[in-house]
Amino acid sequence: MKAIKFALLLFVTLGSISVTQAQTADDIINKHIDAIGGKDVLSKINTIYVEGAITAMGSDYTTKINMVNGKALKSETDVNGSMIIQCITDTGGWSVNPLMGQSDPTLMTPEEAKMAKSSLDIRGQLYNYRDKGFTATLVGRDSVMGVSDYKLKLADKSGAEYTYYIDPVTYYISKLDVKASVGGKDISNSSSYSNYKKTDFGYVMANTTATTNMGYDIVINYSKIEINKDIDPKIFAMPK
Repeated sequence: MKAIKFALLLFVTLGSISVTQAQTADDIINKHIDAIGGKDVLSKINTIYVEGAITAMGSDYTTKINMVNGKALKSETDVNGSMIIQCITDTGGWSVNPLMGQSDPTLMTPEEAKMAKSSLDIRGQLYNYRDKGFTATLVGRDSVMGVSDYKLKLADKSGAEYTYYIDPVTYYISKLDVKASVGGKDISNSSSYSNYKKTDFGYVMANTTATTNMGYDIVINYSKIEINKDIDPKIFAMPK
């Protein structure tokens, strides 16, 4: 009887180990992709247009963002009548920030533009991550808002590291930590994602993003999302 009990215990233990080992980074990523619409839906997303409000330092500011996959992104935020613009393209970037004494369009440095290019991937870094030069590692679990999320790391040859926290029930991204080096300086930021909703296109997208960057907390709430809206490429050209 003892031998049978031991054999059963050993079987259960080995079974648990087998299940644990079978859970790989690709398993988690594939379930995430399916949860937000699936590869077929994501492959057809070419542009995203959003409108919403940014909350920073206790005030709300209207914002709109135009994104063309792999090509360009432009955000425009009205801060008490002053328009803050950030534009990133596959060849560089520029910005306008009157609040920082930058009333004329100013080019980004090559390093700034290179770092910002990751935001042009509107289908998400996890979509076809190998083709983008990333390696993925499932490093275990970690608590995010009381939930034991999967902790997944993406890394590339530049040394940048992206740590994704993925909800084990919904398989949505709960949080993303980024570490990179720009101009010889180490930088990091952390973003939390919530209020996921399915668009008319079938793509499930977080409607609320809270980001901590260099000690500043910024929350963005989207009120309007349009997938594959026609976007005039001329809007991304830097004014002369």
